[in-house]
Amino acid sequence: MQGTILIIDDEDRLRQLLARLLSLEGYHVLEANNARNGLRILEQEDIQLVISDVKLPDKNGIELSALIKQQHPATEIIVLTAFGTISDGVTAIKNGAFDYITKGDDNDRIIPLVSRAIEKAQLQFRIRQLEEKVSKRFGFESINGKSKAITKAVELARKVAVTDTTVLLTGETGTGKEVFAQAIHQASPRRSGAFVAVNCSALGKDILESELFGHRAGAFTGASRDKKGLFEEANKGTLFLDEIGEMALDLQAKLLRVLEMHEFIRVGDTKPTKVDVRVVAATNRDLERESAAGHFRLDLYYRLSVFRIELPSLRDRRDDIPDLALQFARQSALKIGKRDVRLSEEFQQKLRQHDWKGNIRELKNVIERAVILADGPELEPDLLPYDLLYPGKPTPTGPVFDLARVEENHIRHVLQYTHGNKAEAARLLNIGLTTLYRKIAEYQI
Repeated sequence: MQGTILIIDDEDRLRQLLARLLSLEGYHVLEANNARNGLRILEQEDIQLVISDVKLPDKNGIELSALIKQQHPATEIIVLTAFGTISDGVTAIKNGAFDYITKGDDNDRIIPLVSRAIEKAQLQFRIRQLEEKVSKRFGFESINGKSKAITKAVELARKVAVTDTTVLLTGETGTGKEVFAQAIHQASPRRSGAFVAVNCSALGKDILESELFGHRAGAFTGASRDKKGLFEEANKGTLFLDEIGEMALDLQAKLLRVLEMHEFIRVGDTKPTKVDVRVVAATNRDLERESAAGHFRLDLYYRLSVFRIELPSLRDRRDDIPDLALQFARQSALKIGKRDVRLSEEFQQKLRQHDWKGNIRELKNVIERAVILADGPELEPDLLPYDLLYPGKPTPTGPVFDLARVEENHIRHVLQYTHGNKAEAARLLNIGLTTLYRKIAEYQI
């Protein structure tokens, strides 16, 4: 079937004739003899196109088109009438109708018109499906947890998301600040704009200034052409400034100007550039204390912390750890083609007891390692690192544990997991690439 069409017309003979014609073109056609029945079918079926008469027993077709577009925005509408007027046509289009044609006079137009309307509707349906997938992956639905601490943080984030207010996310390293920032963006009116993230601690002052605000050609050595900054890239969208506490003081002054005046000056330029950007910032530092020590501008702190959300550590939401661990285990298993994975009770208990100084990021890495090492579907405590199994005890050494064999097997598992990608394996093993090559040669892997 090329698409589903609903014809709403109280003239049985004309409605049935049009339905027959469209069915021969390969469309799935449904019929209704009044607006009420038509709206009921729309609630029950995925309709790409509605063809409605203007004169219906219970409602005007022009008004009906506005109601349908309000309730089913992806559905297209063609309005039919026996006595067409310019004013009705203009009103129908304003109400969201795809087109407006006169019965009998436009018979040659109906099939091409239906084809174009269906094509547009199907495109809208695909866009809506993609938006739902994006929302599920990056929206608040992606934040796993039912504890009071995380529920409160999500509730606050949902409330501020629909506004244009600047947000400051605070909390320990690895608590999921970027995940929250993306969810706020996806739930905001700016969701159709870009989400741009930058780590302020990863770049030097001069490079960060150029990245944020852009530069003019010739502004400094190597600036051979104009470059747009991240503020311009995020125009009409959201800019996420991670580790904002690491930003240099003179850059903080430029950032404050953007937040207050919605404009900045590119490096090497003289004219201000206007932008419309929502800023979400994040830090694991106490910015109030940093301001008192002279390391962070107090006026910028007040401007950033209009709406502050403290993200809880895993120690404050231990009941969420098993669900998070299972989520990460399934993701890791999917990467290496494992169909089934589950966590034993003892494994879950060990996870709950750990302090998780690296929070969610640390948990994810530990689970990824366990899935790689597991020979069966169930994750057991012996797959956990030594410090999780025996907290506070020094890591044992000696030939009784045959560390060389353990290391060799672990490297083999990781290389198998990365399909031979040594750079990725080195990252997962937390060692240098040169060290990995030396180990591969040493163990003749």
